[in-house]
Amino acid sequence: MKEHLTHFPHAVDPDVIKRITHLKEEVEELQQQVQKERENYQLAAQSDIGGVSAVPYFSINDMFQLNHEDASYLLTLEVQTAIDNVLIQSDVPVDLLDSERNSAVVSYSSCDPESDGNFLLATYRCQANTTRLEVKIRSIEGQYGTLQAYITPRLQPKCCQIRQYQIKPLSLHCRTHTFDETRPLNTLTLRGAFALAEIHSWIVFCMPEVPERMPPGECATFYFKSTFLDTVLYCYYKKGESVFKSDNISTISILKDVLTREATKKKISLDISFDINEESVPHMLRFIHPKLEYQLLLAKKVQVIDALKDLKVHENDLSFLAPEYQEILNSSDQLQLEYKRQPCHLERLFGMITDLYIDVYKFKGINVKSKVPSLLQILNNYDLETLISFFQAKR
Repeated sequence: MKEHLTHFPHAVDPDVIKRITHLKEEVEELQQQVQKERENYQLAAQSDIGGVSAVPYFSINDMFQLNHEDASYLLTLEVQTAIDNVLIQSDVPVDLLDSERNSAVVSYSSCDPESDGNFLLATYRCQANTTRLEVKIRSIEGQYGTLQAYITPRLQPKCCQIRQYQIKPLSLHCRTHTFDETRPLNTLTLRGAFALAEIHSWIVFCMPEVPERMPPGECATFYFKSTFLDTVLYCYYKKGESVFKSDNISTISILKDVLTREATKKKISLDISFDINEESVPHMLRFIHPKLEYQLLLAKKVQVIDALKDLKVHENDLSFLAPEYQEILNSSDQLQLEYKRQPCHLERLFGMITDLYIDVYKFKGINVKSKVPSLLQILNNYDLETLISFFQAKR
């Protein structure tokens, strides 16, 4: 029996079938054109002559935040696509610290600050499918400038985005709500023809965690503490006057130098006065003492680990060793890991004591840089009372 489509209630109209077939042919033709253009684009992008390529867009979630617990900055970069590598560049001295959550391979390039202005060039090469990178950085207070991250994803053609982060003069200070006035405090007072908005912008430039927006009222007060040394800082300012108090003379010295420089840029003359508390010097050295003693002991322990391991290879019984050496041997991995995570901690403490020594006498109008080698010799054979006596000796 001959069947006719028109006899069925759900029969498809032949015109509809024709249109669907035509659309399928158009889609196939467009797919072929896209494939052809993609091949042409790849050839053009890879060509050395006449290659024109558009930079693909990729978004980055980034954060540069001070970690109060270990006085370091955590730079977090998160990209929607896989990261190929990240170049970290800094025009001020900074230390890169070991991070547990960072599996990237880091390599350093030599820098010449005098010729190229770079103090750090480090490249992190990421593993496949890495979309998040964490870098721990520790700055040096008094050294301020810009840190830049060049993020290159696994995209074609090759491209990168740049992120910039400001390293502030007192970068290791954080906001707090209390201020210990019982400490021996040094005071710096600045007076001049500056507006409230102007002095506030200078404070924002110097200190982290200060809002860009000027606080309401005719004056402002902020309290800070050092995340590295636990010293304190009091800031009060209004139109034409600002007062700073700290138990660390170096903090006062940094503020004096930076604020004077900022005022000079604006051609504002400042009347500067300061009151140095002599008791703050032994106070600071005693404050640093536990940290310095711990780092010196850690360095000595790490130095003898290799010798103890060699001894363990050749001796079956190590009971003859002193208990302290047995403890070092048993915890050698932990000690080396701790030392590796903060390789410059001891040098940083030496640097802070040296800066304190120079700053103490700078406020007295005496240049003691020629005495620094003697100071370093005392630090290498560290004794707290000897160090205090050296600071208090008449020059």
